Amino acid sequence: MRQRTLGDGLTVSALGLGCMSFTGAYADSPPDRADSIAVIRRAVELGVTFFDTAEVYGPFANEDIVGEALEPVRDQVKIATKFAFEFDADGNNLGTNSRPGHIRQAVEGSLRRLRTDHIDLYYQHRVDLTVPIEDVAGAVSELIDEGKVLHLGLSEAAAGTIRRAHAVHPVAAVQSEYSLWWRDREADVIPVLEELGIGLVPYSPLGKGFLTGAISADTQFGETDLRAATPRFQGEALEANLALVDVLKGVADAMGATPAQVALGWLLARKPWIVPIPGTKRVARLEENTAAADIVLSPGQVDEITRAADAIEIVGERYPEDQNVRVNLEAPLPE
Repeated sequence: MRQRTLGDGLTVSALGLGCMSFTGAYADSPPDRADSIAVIRRAVELGVTFFDTAEVYGPFANEDIVGEALEPVRDQVKIATKFAFEFDADGNNLGTNSRPGHIRQAVEGSLRRLRTDHIDLYYQHRVDLTVPIEDVAGAVSELIDEGKVLHLGLSEAAAGTIRRAHAVHPVAAVQSEYSLWWRDREADVIPVLEELGIGLVPYSPLGKGFLTGAISADTQFGETDLRAATPRFQGEALEANLALVDVLKGVADAMGATPAQVALGWLLARKPWIVPIPGTKRVARLEENTAAADIVLSPGQVDEITRAADAIEIVGERYPEDQNVRVNLEAPLPE
């Protein structure tokens, strides 16, 4: 698979693999561990070198699965994981904690579960409104000096927070939801990334499955499926948003591709420093997604898709309100 460079020299495959679904984000129960490991190892065979996890997925179990799957090929791949939350003894999430001392505790747990001596890309998962970003970037910079982390990343941070972190230590990548279905960051964050030479890692690049064409107005989601509480997937909003999928299907049919491949191809065509990380639990879907790296949309096709998407009003928020308030945040200033 072709390679791309994020920020200050982190070279990865053009498409990565988002691993969150291996611990049950989209199903009533997580997939079998052996099946998850098989999907990850098949991704390696297909040329994927960039794998995304987080301590909060599970919590902790996701990193352990990724660690076991990649241990035999650790020197061939790049692993990204995330800190930012504190947990009690039972694994309950107590909220954000990005104090430098807690970051040091978190990295040791992630290194152990991932069965490695270094983390290639270490993201702050969500901005902590009690800790200046300068302190966070400084703490990760110390871990980089010690060799435990190689690159600093931020997830769902606002443009000003990104600038401030980058002034302390170069930020290699910012992770944000970004797809044809959700493009708000084009107005604020993406111009800053281009200015500062920071990569963008879009999660949910297929709109949590929506842009694959496999979801219809009649689709029912299980109680524990995060889409069951997501406004974009509800009732009239879902039905209205399907117009965007129709656009993708039209382009895909003409190219002999799938809607998912066109959606990923559109992202890859936006900027050479964008690396989407579609997630899946199935080998067949993985193979479909990775094949998108070989699909090259012409400038005319990209413009056609973009204009068609611009003409469609997307209905519904991308998160329930309790999660919406935790994204695109500015960290507090140092005292």
